[in-house]
Amino acid sequence: MDTILVDEVEGVRRITLNRPERRNALTPEMQGGLIAALEEAGGDRGCRVVVLAGAGDEAFCTGLDLASLQAMNDKSEADHAADAERISRMFRTVYSLGKPTVAAVKGCAVAGGTGLATMCDFTIAAVGSKFGYTEARVGFVPAMVSAYLVLQVGEKRARDLLLTGRLFGAEEGYRLGLVTEVVSVEGLEAKVEEVTRGLAANSPESMRATKALLAAQSKGWLDAALEASMKANAEARRTHDFKEGVAAFLEKRRPVWGG
Repeated sequence: MDTILVDEVEGVRRITLNRPERRNALTPEMQGGLIAALEEAGGDRGCRVVVLAGAGDEAFCTGLDLASLQAMNDKSEADHAADAERISRMFRTVYSLGKPTVAAVKGCAVAGGTGLATMCDFTIAAVGSKFGYTEARVGFVPAMVSAYLVLQVGEKRARDLLLTGRLFGAEEGYRLGLVTEVVSVEGLEAKVEEVTRGLAANSPESMRATKALLAAQSKGWLDAALEASMKANAEARRTHDFKEGVAAFLEKRRPVWGG
């Protein structure tokens, strides 16, 4: 079964993370597939808007697949650096895509899944959706997502969300500015269609230039932040707490931190 599905109707391209049995957790192969699908959409003049969604009703995306991360425990520093660079490229591609992006969120969108959902230009979330930067709970560092979060909500709120690793609902996400609109589960697709229809009617060149202008205003800071984030991401994978946290999660037990 393909883990990245792509379809398009009247210029609206929908990219679906299709691994519902694993709550759409991202494997390295899925990350590469998502980057390719986004870049293809960005270069296609017929595509006017991109929708990012998750298959099934339980989750939009629960971030990086921890079983895949555990398999990297014996990899080299170069492997960890390459993996961090791919994750950074994935997030940067979503953030800087020249087409307007809309996240259709229902269920859980946690860790990197929160990052993907909130980096889109519009984040439409169904009632009951849950978000959270939960990396600290498994001994990981929320490296790449932290830079974008600071841009969106400011450092003080970012510290709260990143250090506690707490889950928060769609309504709080709206108050924080991470969610554009909260709708009923039944009304999610209708709202997404309404938003995408309005965007598709606008000048594609104007929207591209507007997004480029907004991205340019923080480019220098973001470049430096992401460079530091890639290093932190790769280094975190070599720590005892990361290896213990992933193992404890997969074994469904309480972690024993060594830090």
